[in-house]
Amino acid sequence: MKRLIVVIAASVFALQSYAQTVTIGTQVWMTKNLNVSTFRNGDPIPQAKTDKEWKKAGANKQPAWCYYENDTANGAKYGKLYNWYAVSDSRGLAPVGYHIPSDAEWTIITDYLGGAEKAGAKMKSKQGWAYDGNGTNSSGFSGLPGGFRNRHGSFFTIGMYGTWWSFTEFDTSSAWYRYLNYDDGIVNGYSSVEEEGFSVRCLRD
Repeated sequence: MKRLIVVIAASVFALQSYAQTVTIGTQVWMTKNLNVSTFRNGDPIPQAKTDKEWKKAGANKQPAWCYYENDTANGAKYGKLYNWYAVSDSRGLAPVGYHIPSDAEWTIITDYLGGAEKAGAKMKSKQGWAYDGNGTNSSGFSGLPGGFRNRHGSFFTIGMYGTWWSFTEFDTSSAWYRYLNYDDGIVNGYSSVEEEGFSVRCLRD
């Protein structure tokens, strides 16, 4: 019973922390990147602070999270970076009532906002992007350039790129993601190795 209460309390807290949402077409998105350190069932998600810890988690196909450059201030602004093993873990990364969007669900939002060539500017926040690369945020998505962590543990492109996982695998070692760029208004879709650390944005069930 005690364990159940702890799990419920953790889920409620996580949901309250990300309760701010925006309706975009037929979808309801959270307006902040995920910043949780436990799975939906209350189990802790391992934090990888060092390059060695990050690489080990990826090599063993184990879930891990980090702050950009291991700085908690970046977590407060951009949320955590997660490898795809955390995203796909059966214990559930998203709070109750939400899920990690599939590649097809990312396509739905970009199509609704005018297609990949136009949607990026509408999804980027009005401030925070390098070289005056801010968007209009007319969609309310509030995308921020949180950067990413590569498979070897190095951090890149904070302020310039925002990268978000999808739940959809490309093959047995890589998965689809979306990214926004400081120097254009395009929503780019690619696949990346699952050991890398990207932001996560949740979609209502």
